[in-house]
Amino acid sequence: MIDKNHILQPAQCENISDIRRGIDFIDRQIIEALAQRFEFVKAAAKFKISNSSVKAPERLKTMVAQRRIWAIDNKLNADIIEKMFRDLIHYFIDEELKNWQEK
Repeated sequence: MIDKNHILQPAQCENISDIRRGIDFIDRQIIEALAQRFEFVKAAAKFKISNSSVKAPERLKTMVAQRRIWAIDNKLNADIIEKMFRDLIHYFIDEELKNWQEK
């Protein structure tokens, strides 16, 4: 595990090892956040009443639009972030469908 106290800001990094340590730390945080998000997805299954409510196409449309705005606000490529989130959301929808069908 990477010690947060040993992570430098990008401008403070003195070598490639410092950079890689920072990237690895952030990637781990992202994966942990995705795991936490997945717990919410699984919990949502108990509130869904149909297959279509699990897929929630209007919610998907709204979510993607909001994430594009967040990407732009953070100077990221909105198309890339949209694709990443669409892939992620479709994966989670498939998993939520499994949980919903089992309830």
